[in-house]
Amino acid sequence: MNIAVGLVEGRSAYRVALSGAFKSASGQTYAPGAYDFNTAIDLNPSDPETDSFTVDDVTIGVGFHWQRQQRQGFRGGLRIVETADGLTLINDVELDAYVESVIASEMSANSPPELLKAHAVISRSWLLSQIRYSDRGQAFRSQKRTGPAEWEILCWYGKESHDRFDVCGDDHCQRYQGFDSDKSEATHRAVRETAGRFLFFDGDVCDARFSKCCGGVSEDYRSAWDDRAVPYLTPVFDGLGSIPDVDPDWIRARPDAYCNTRDPDLLARILPGFDQETIDFYRWRVDYSFSELAELVHTRTGVDVGGKLKLTALERGASGRIVRLRIEGSAGALNIGKELEIRRVLSPSHLYSSAFVVDRNPGGITLIGAGWGHGVGLCQIGAGVMALGGFSYEEILEHYYPGTSIKTGPAEMGSEETGTRRGI
Repeated sequence: MNIAVGLVEGRSAYRVALSGAFKSASGQTYAPGAYDFNTAIDLNPSDPETDSFTVDDVTIGVGFHWQRQQRQGFRGGLRIVETADGLTLINDVELDAYVESVIASEMSANSPPELLKAHAVISRSWLLSQIRYSDRGQAFRSQKRTGPAEWEILCWYGKESHDRFDVCGDDHCQRYQGFDSDKSEATHRAVRETAGRFLFFDGDVCDARFSKCCGGVSEDYRSAWDDRAVPYLTPVFDGLGSIPDVDPDWIRARPDAYCNTRDPDLLARILPGFDQETIDFYRWRVDYSFSELAELVHTRTGVDVGGKLKLTALERGASGRIVRLRIEGSAGALNIGKELEIRRVLSPSHLYSSAFVVDRNPGGITLIGAGWGHGVGLCQIGAGVMALGGFSYEEILEHYYPGTSIKTGPAEMGSEETGTRRGI
């Protein structure tokens, strides 16, 4: 099965370096070398296992604090298609080659093998879930005035509809940042040892969401996206025992949890290089003056509620993430949600998470927060710590996705046999 991955959109031309011979749909052969393409084209490699292409200035982490550009190399086919917004560059790649790149992009190649295997299963599962159930998880936005000086903005984000490809290559879907020969052996082994295996719940492949750090408790699906129950995407304590009461004191503290670590050697084993620049993900702090925050809210929402802002959590999820937030100023009030919209509005990029408490002082506001990302499903850092502690990938997935089982995939995936995860 081939996956169409959108790499870059909206350019007028692309410079692509071919390593190996490629052939166009019309039969023209392109020898190894650099080419400038400014029209639609479809190229396929002579040898999909060894031939590759490289593209400069691919933006990753769009809108987040780690945004940057990379030179990325890809295996598989290359397509450039024309759209109303310019040219879109697409990579057509075999399923498990796609999964190899995803886990190498999401995690360090030095990660313990059980973490890489766990990620291979959930990355494969998430992808198939998005393709099979493309009507689920669509982006939603509602903005309305509820009174003379009252506004409400409600957003939730799933996988947006991609007209030209199945998934994009950035964090909005899964990181797909090309192939690195230094990573190939560890990731290839993890994919090979989990080949054909998916996470299932009640007969359906799982929409296996994950985030960087849950902050101690994972979040319920509906706190981040649409209001439906997903039984395997429910709150889980990231440790041993039951879910604690998550109150302001809990967020201010550093309670024991798998993802509560500042060990640089441990994090270097788990995280890719640029993610290691973030060291305060479990508990973090952001300070704003009133004028800075008022300008930020105005810029991000288009609504001017005035100065001397007051922030009040109207609804929280089990992890402490705020689902609806009220922002009151001297000229009006604004209610916003869900968690990603809160993170977007209260930061020039995005807050680490919406799990925060607010300290108001004479000059401004301090946010004291927990976790990195939406917190739903697998906690990557917590799972890494579990793997280093001797847990198997089956036990890791059982922890973060309760009630699920690992089985070989549906017929269209080329599955051969069915197996059930240990301990369920």
